[in-house]
Amino acid sequence: MQIAQPHSSSNASSTFHGIWLPLVTPFRRDGVGTPVDHAALRRLVAQYRHSGIAGLVICGTTGEAAALDDDEQMAVLDTVLGEAGNLPVIAGLAGNHLGHTLARLDAFNALPLAGVLAPAPYYIRPSQAGLIDWFQTLAERSRVPLVLYDIPYRTGTTLTLDTLLTLAGHGNICGVKDCGGNALTTQALIADGRLSVLAGEDHQLLSTLVMGGHGAIIASSHCRPAHFAALYRAVKAQQLDVARVLFHAVMPMIKLLFADANPGPVKAWLAREGLLEDVLRAPMTSASPALAQQLVEAVAAIDAAFGAKGAANAA
Repeated sequence: MQIAQPHSSSNASSTFHGIWLPLVTPFRRDGVGTPVDHAALRRLVAQYRHSGIAGLVICGTTGEAAALDDDEQMAVLDTVLGEAGNLPVIAGLAGNHLGHTLARLDAFNALPLAGVLAPAPYYIRPSQAGLIDWFQTLAERSRVPLVLYDIPYRTGTTLTLDTLLTLAGHGNICGVKDCGGNALTTQALIADGRLSVLAGEDHQLLSTLVMGGHGAIIASSHCRPAHFAALYRAVKAQQLDVARVLFHAVMPMIKLLFADANPGPVKAWLAREGLLEDVLRAPMTSASPALAQQLVEAVAAIDAAFGAKGAANAA
């Protein structure tokens, strides 16, 4: 039997792959304010730079971008790019005002970014035709490849499979962060082969990779990123028994990281590691001390089984 191969195109799947870490934005308690803690931000980038991840995603959902003004976002990007060295960086670009969004994109075009991650315009719930026009307009204006961010439970708008396949035909739309929750859409995009399909829901990491997905953008990779990198390598090497062991070991930690709204639990764990202050901007709130302690114990269990530097001996 001859097995059909996925399509290929100039914007195809080799552009973005591996485990991408959507970095938190550290804040400081400073009287009544919570300024960005750029010293802690540099520490985080240095911590993750050689951890086995494929790159960083900055000013996304986990980075509390909605709580940052434009100048703060540019300052965060400057700090990260100054510390990241050769590690690729993707910038988040969310909005629902086209002129403002394009102006921010023009500012991004002056930076050495690897890509731009853009969700659907939030709240206004445009038609599929409006979504196609929105993303194609951004892709035409962007100096670097666009990664679609399909996350309907935050934007209020679903990118249908037909829309995603239409957008895949644009030469500067190269990937999708898949939080759509539709396994049939995920499979169809992977089979089509024109977009890098990156799991955006942490608990769907293994299933997406095994189906042929190209990687992930997942907040849980803040905690022992080498473990996630080892899982990715195991799937690519067809060591699926190893990948399953690694995935089942990390799932208790993933469940805890999303027991409260992201990035509260992630920041609580990073604070316990001494990497930042446990500070979020309103209306976000910190995770409870009990949850933070449970996370410490869950990560310690992973370390006890595999070591903090990954899981090479998982089999």
